[in-house]
Amino acid sequence: MRNLEFLWKDVVSGGGGCPALYKTEGGYVVQGIKLDDATRAQLRQLADDEDGVFVPANVLDRLREMG
Repeated sequence: MRNLEFLWKDVVSGGGGCPALYKTEGGYVVQGIKLDDATRAQLRQLADDEDGVFVPANVLDRLREMG
């Protein structure tokens, strides 16, 4: 189990809590909108325990600003 520290939420999120970015030991966790099947099919070497989510640029841009 990882302990998550909330960092940032998309400024235009409708109150649903995502997309959002969290910090954890050794990295980050992204909370976002699930990809549709056609987009998901384009991910390379996706393992059974992996998935992809869409993250607006402003969420990751904020991470760079926090530097």
